[in-house]
Amino acid sequence: MVATSIIGAGLVLLLGYAAWGDIRSREIPNWIVLVIALAAPLWWWADGLALWSEVGMRLLTALIVFLVFTGAWAIGMMGGGDVKLLAAIALWLAPLPLLDMLWLMAVVGGVLTIWMLVLHRWRRAEGRPEVPYGVAIAAAAAWVVTNQILTTPVA
Repeated sequence: MVATSIIGAGLVLLLGYAAWGDIRSREIPNWIVLVIALAAPLWWWADGLALWSEVGMRLLTALIVFLVFTGAWAIGMMGGGDVKLLAAIALWLAPLPLLDMLWLMAVVGGVLTIWMLVLHRWRRAEGRPEVPYGVAIAAAAAWVVTNQILTTPVA
């Protein structure tokens, strides 16, 4: 439980940094995504996941997430950093918590998009507003991971 909490807190900090990078420059640094992906096995170990059933499912889920959201990137709905971040986060979450995260991401992303549209109009800016969707991704993932840590019974 302690190891899971520490590793989860590390993920939340990394997600915060990814969100900040997206706000600041509209880019999510590749090294952050790589660290998040490479740290997932620590989470698996701390959580006591079975190698073939649970870890295999997370790897498959991450691949599916990557492929689906690559489609969103291909039609200009999402940035490449967002796609990579989502796939890295999928390594951390079981399928049902991942669905919770994606639902929450959509809600937060919708609110963020409306906010960015209002700011864009208020500033009378040209072109399409850029939405730092990494913020919605990071916020949703941080919420789900924190919720998992706080609601896991202490053995």
